[in-house]
Amino acid sequence: MKKIFTLCAAAALAVSASAQTVTESNTFDNWYIGINGGLATGIHPSQLGCGGSWAKDITPNAGIRVGRYFTPVFGLAAESNVYFADLHHTGRTGNNLFANVTNTLITSMNTSLIATVNFSNWFGGYKGAPRSFEVSGVYGLGWGHVFGGEDGARYAKNWNTCDKVDFLTSKAGVDFAFNLGKAKAWQIYIEPAVIWNLEGAQKGVRYDANYADFQLNAGVVYKFKNSNGTHNFTVAQLRDQSEIDGLNAKINDLRNDLNGKDSELAAKNKRIADLQNALDECNKKPKYEKPATATNLQPTVIFRQGKSVVEKSQLANIELIAQYMKNHKDANVEIKGYASPEGSKELNQKLSEQRAAAVKDILVKKYKISADRLTTKGMGATDKLFEQVEFNRVATFNDNTK
Repeated sequence: MKKIFTLCAAAALAVSASAQTVTESNTFDNWYIGINGGLATGIHPSQLGCGGSWAKDITPNAGIRVGRYFTPVFGLAAESNVYFADLHHTGRTGNNLFANVTNTLITSMNTSLIATVNFSNWFGGYKGAPRSFEVSGVYGLGWGHVFGGEDGARYAKNWNTCDKVDFLTSKAGVDFAFNLGKAKAWQIYIEPAVIWNLEGAQKGVRYDANYADFQLNAGVVYKFKNSNGTHNFTVAQLRDQSEIDGLNAKINDLRNDLNGKDSELAAKNKRIADLQNALDECNKKPKYEKPATATNLQPTVIFRQGKSVVEKSQLANIELIAQYMKNHKDANVEIKGYASPEGSKELNQKLSEQRAAAVKDILVKKYKISADRLTTKGMGATDKLFEQVEFNRVATFNDNTK
């Protein structure tokens, strides 16, 4: 029993060591299924009158194994093997656990729950994929059964009374495994093992070579595909503390930047809300009614000397004209451009035309007034519109539908 506790402690150590190096697995990850077969024979000649010498009776067997790897080191499997008639059995004696004298093809069976420990990964570490060749230890407890009842078991070796039908077994062995293919989904192994009848001596449960078989089997295993896309464990991508600190610093910078953007966005949203309120107030004002006898619209756009660029301060007057034309869908407006008397006649004519065109361009592009409803005309230089000479650098508006 001391050996059992030692092996369990070693397996627990393997779990803790390997769990830190691989990614977590889902419930249905790292399962496998396999078949195996081989030969078994008794280890020692029986001194109880129920057996023979080493390799006198050789029993073929075949079985199935289903298991799961919990880490690259530790796993569990359920295994069941059936044993066939002895190859050299000629009488009512036999020298291995699973021999009997029945006439059936299958003489006995053994079903075990076994733990597996991958020594290659334990001592060499797991690098993200299985090695081409690995060595693993197997150990477990099971239930043995001889078919044919007491008559079948009466002459089987290693029972004190030579008539046990059901008995507690234990198995320990070594797997020499070869992982095949690019994905290493397939594995073949050779397994020498010892199987004990723990109840054979009738002196309590104990390991005794006089009540044990040596078994040599070969097997084939298929490992099912995992949620990580492979048929095996993947190594976790661990990061050192300096890298983690650097990533945290970047995250904090991004958070601060996001907070600043939120403040800017809040300010812009407030500005939009203020403008919307102002526009709503404007829409509430009574619509402008053009006098029936007037064709000249009052707003004018003033320009700087020698310039045809509309300044921001003049946009309010243009907006009034745009509002007028939206309220009067049938209105067609003529824009007249003027220049003050300074400068040559040709220059002032061109400047007056450019001023009228600049105002039309704003009405069309900014306030979406149809260009078909607007006409422009350059009036050249004048000092007759206003007494103040500078006031004659203007553009005026006339409703031509009146």
